[in-house]
Amino acid sequence: MLPKYSPADIETKHYARWQASGAFQADFSRSEAFCIQLPPPNVTGTLHMGHAFNQTVMDGLARYYRMKGRNTCWIPGTDHAGIATQIVVERQLAAQGISRHDLGREAFLEKVWQWKEQSGGTIAEQMRRVGCSADWQREYFTMDDTRAEAVTRVFVKLYQQGLIYRGKRLVNWDPVLGTAVSDLEVENVEEQGFMYYVRYPFVAGQGLDGKFMHIATTRPETILADGALAVAPDDERYAHLVGKMVHVPMTDRIIPVIADEYVDKDFGSGCVKITPAHDFNDYAVGERHKMEVINLFTEKAVMNDNAPAAYRGLDRFAAREKIIEDLKAAGLLEKIEAHTLMRPRGDRTGTVIEPYLTDQWFVAMHAQPQGGEPDSEFRGMSLAQKAKTAVDSGQVKFVPENWVNTYNQWMNNLQDWCISRQLWWGHQIPAWYDDNGNIYVARSEAEAQAQAGAGVALQRDEDVLDTWFSSALVPFSTLGWTDDGINTDELKAFLPSSVLVTGYEIIFFWVARMIMMTTHFTGKVPFKDVYIHGMVRDHEGKKMSKSEGNVIDPVDLIDGIGLPELLDKRTTGLRRPETAPQVRQATEKLFPTGIPAMGADALRFTMASYASLGRNINFDFKRAEGYRNFCNKIWNASNFVLMNAEGKDCGQDESLPLAYSFADQWIIGRLQQTEQAVTEAYETYRFDLAAQTLYDFVWNDFCDWYVELAKVQLQNGCESRQRTTRRTLVRVLETALRLLHPIIPFITEELWQHIAPLANAKHGDSLMSAAFPVPDPEKIVPSTFEQMAVLQDLIGAVRNLRGEMGIAPNVKAPLFVESTDDLGAYFPYLTAMARLSEAVPCAALPESEDAPVAVCRDARLMLKVEVDKAAETARLNKEAEKLQKALDKLNAKLAKPGYTDKAPAYLVEKDRAELAELNAKMDKVRIALDKLK
Repeated sequence: MLPKYSPADIETKHYARWQASGAFQADFSRSEAFCIQLPPPNVTGTLHMGHAFNQTVMDGLARYYRMKGRNTCWIPGTDHAGIATQIVVERQLAAQGISRHDLGREAFLEKVWQWKEQSGGTIAEQMRRVGCSADWQREYFTMDDTRAEAVTRVFVKLYQQGLIYRGKRLVNWDPVLGTAVSDLEVENVEEQGFMYYVRYPFVAGQGLDGKFMHIATTRPETILADGALAVAPDDERYAHLVGKMVHVPMTDRIIPVIADEYVDKDFGSGCVKITPAHDFNDYAVGERHKMEVINLFTEKAVMNDNAPAAYRGLDRFAAREKIIEDLKAAGLLEKIEAHTLMRPRGDRTGTVIEPYLTDQWFVAMHAQPQGGEPDSEFRGMSLAQKAKTAVDSGQVKFVPENWVNTYNQWMNNLQDWCISRQLWWGHQIPAWYDDNGNIYVARSEAEAQAQAGAGVALQRDEDVLDTWFSSALVPFSTLGWTDDGINTDELKAFLPSSVLVTGYEIIFFWVARMIMMTTHFTGKVPFKDVYIHGMVRDHEGKKMSKSEGNVIDPVDLIDGIGLPELLDKRTTGLRRPETAPQVRQATEKLFPTGIPAMGADALRFTMASYASLGRNINFDFKRAEGYRNFCNKIWNASNFVLMNAEGKDCGQDESLPLAYSFADQWIIGRLQQTEQAVTEAYETYRFDLAAQTLYDFVWNDFCDWYVELAKVQLQNGCESRQRTTRRTLVRVLETALRLLHPIIPFITEELWQHIAPLANAKHGDSLMSAAFPVPDPEKIVPSTFEQMAVLQDLIGAVRNLRGEMGIAPNVKAPLFVESTDDLGAYFPYLTAMARLSEAVPCAALPESEDAPVAVCRDARLMLKVEVDKAAETARLNKEAEKLQKALDKLNAKLAKPGYTDKAPAYLVEKDRAELAELNAKMDKVRIALDKLK
């Protein structure tokens, strides 16, 4: 007999045993390989719901293909997360009153490495808690020595091929961090701002004295760097003004009015200011018209010497206020209007991001490489062409397929990739400069010195590479790649990997760049399939964020956490401390008593159930509770099987006679159908379908039906029937555990160890190495499905009769059955499962004024039971009174002024559903009362 189900008691035990046995490691004795790369989470991070979802799918695939006999390799790793990590350590230093500049670069980096050693393994340990069967011997860090060597080799090679260059371009600039940032690190936030309407006086002598051009801007401080005013080429209102000159307000400069297709003549006044150094679109217009590019800001977004003297040294927003005052004083500010705008803010600092003109390193997306590529069909193509060809040719497939459109849309508008960051933590760019500004790119300073010549003083570039640069090399840098053309066993076996599982938000930043780099340096695609999943949101569809108080830590779901601890955890370390009351209120509303322990299996099954091909996942805590109950159901069913099978004849001796009932054959046939459906679901990344199929089979077919039918057979059957029943119970359960294992590995491992010997299953050290079930269509007997359907209909009809007559569950009544068919084979099951005293076949039903008759197929059914009308009337009246109170309370709530408009939609919908359910119950009670009258 099994003890009470306790996830905590089995999870640590089995994971430690799996890892110690080497079960997670690749096995090169197997021919066909399955490889999957973990999208490396930030070393600063902890597990969140997106990770739990992503890793459930990956681990499910790894476990499935491992059981299918593949040489399975799941490669884990973490990303050094340049910006995030540097911020963490700088904040720690700031708490001590120290800055990184006080320490110097070398000492600061020592501090970062110390922090990484102490805190960097958090997420890997949390992955173990979820049950991830990754090959931890292959775990990498994107700043470890192997990856550093690969990064250097790649950078140097690309530079030599003419695909990396240094140039002055506009980039997203975070003035607080003092570095360029990628688009992914910029959040466009809707905010209330202002639109400023400004007059530009025409230069005298053009026949326009006293007249103005009119523009509207949200950033008046950038007026000082305007290069032109632009109108649409087909705008007749301004055609006579193209070529005329205007004064730039608050400066001594004059600029032309130009015509450009960029301008929308129907938007605003149809005239816009062009500021090439401070707007990405304006920069492109400026290049077309060969405008002067004037940068107004320092790295800290302070006005520099290119601004008029009155504004130099002012912060950008202080400069804005002064310019507004000066425009008013000069009569050049028409009006100011409130305006809603999308403002770009740094996701780490919250500061407004500036388009900033600066010298950076770039990877050329459209240039042709100058030799040095491996022989392949991608040879001679630009990086952009390679990434496009890999998908167009079908070598890389997206699942769902519609993400190809998103991928192509980005590829068709691809710009050169800015890869330099003004940080200290990261892969320092392998480039050196002499006093004349000449650049020497090399694998080491010694090689650079050899290029420059003896005696030439060199200074290394202080910038580091974008984090995504080293991440783009993961498909081959983790498999022993070097650029000497030697293929390791790992490269031969695991490149391309089988599938990449990732979110849609990094298709551009990571997926495409991995395709570029891998095809360029190995001649192979990095992966065959890209399974794109949605983003995990809260139950209302809102993005999970600490400030909203709707974040759920997966480990809290696994272990459980009390409300005081949960509140303390959620309100500590908020980026915006002023949101703590809001976080506290939201937490108390969602989890008034904290979060009960669900266990890793329930969490995983929940995530699998959400893994559809949709875009977003609204996480409902109640669903996790439901799957915790499902795990408990499996445990209890297994306990029943063991109690009835251990130490008994379970048909292990194949020579002994067996007597299969239609119920045995039905459950065996349903098992074959389930095996087929689950196999197809796993292989098409439809974990939601696999989870639903397994849930229906185990809960409904096996537990609710077959186990109950088996009780009848074990109690009343002959020796061979009992043997066959035990054999069917253990073998169906053992197979179901193997089917479930990729999704819920812990509970299935624990139970399988008990069940497998009884089922004559191949019993190795672990369920992980057991064979995944293969369906056998010959075991499906169609006639038994019809027989089972008849039995289920009969039981359903009798249960409805009991409910209609108000017969208590503990009361057994005789059933009279009038039918031309012989239904006797069903009577033993019917009697037990419908709680009958007996089932009596008869030529005609007894006459009765009170007893209702049910029709089921060709049969007529009647329950004969004496009903105490007075007692039943009293019971029903009491039930009606209770229901009416609940209805009155709910109707009052819904009728409360403003409730349905102001309350969250999901709560209103829930209340209305509850109201409909209560009304349906009340209708049934009234009908029953009418019949008693």
